[in-house]
Amino acid sequence: MVFNIGNSRVIESREVSDGAAIRRRRETPDGKRFTTYERVEKPNLAVIKKNGDRELFDRVKLANSTRRSVGKFFKSDEEVDNIITAVEDSLYALGESEITSKQIGDQVLDELEKRNEVAYVRFASVFYEFKTLDDFVEILAKRRSKGEREL
Repeated sequence: MVFNIGNSRVIESREVSDGAAIRRRRETPDGKRFTTYERVEKPNLAVIKKNGDRELFDRVKLANSTRRSVGKFFKSDEEVDNIITAVEDSLYALGESEITSKQIGDQVLDELEKRNEVAYVRFASVFYEFKTLDDFVEILAKRRSKGEREL
């Protein structure tokens, strides 16, 4: 169906997705109804990878890699999605058009550190490419000393 949006009128508006979008029910002069969504368009973020390549930030890719690395230490996918949303929001808050993959990983670690210690260590082992048990011991020691300083 083709609708002439310019001549339509708004019948109803409401926020959806925790205020991240506005849903509008509209009606054309001939009585056809349809729905539109108004969302804030975020600028594209370019990710600078370790090897210097650039690619666009991909929320789905980040969510999948985070799920793989943290295993089943969260009760639902929604918890991981909340982490990814917090990371994405903090990346956009930097106000930069380019970010490094290290900045992304550090943000994920910051969020995991607040929520699940084992998931934090698992992600760190992938992110920092641990090779030995000493690598695990070192990250745990840093984590514990940081926790003691906050007390």
